[in-house]
Amino acid sequence: MAAEQEEGFVVRDRRGGSGPDRPSATSPATSGVQPHEEATPHDSHQGSGIPVTFSSFVISLGSSSMMLMGEQLDPQQPPLPPNLPQAKDIIDLLSVLEEKTKGNLTTEEQAVLRDMLYALRMKYVSLAAK
Repeated sequence: MAAEQEEGFVVRDRRGGSGPDRPSATSPATSGVQPHEEATPHDSHQGSGIPVTFSSFVISLGSSSMMLMGEQLDPQQPPLPPNLPQAKDIIDLLSVLEEKTKGNLTTEEQAVLRDMLYALRMKYVSLAAK
């Protein structure tokens, strides 16, 4: 059995942390955020120019589902073959989201989610019936 032992490997964390020549892990220098900066939810999306909101998230998921149902969102791109099981997974995900956020959304957010689910369900039913 001793001959069959796996050789070990070494993991080196180069993100920062404490060590002989590094400041402690609680130091702001190791967190990637300078003391004068505060992390905001939009820091990771600064380059996109589009703020991530609940409505934009729902629209993004809905667009993905439409593409999976063969909808061509960009006329310059070739159409994808329909993948109804994956499209249904996204519709189901949005349905769960609707149920779990009931009473916690603004009127606009509720309308976006309700309208997106209606459009996706109608498209799915028409494709599944073929």
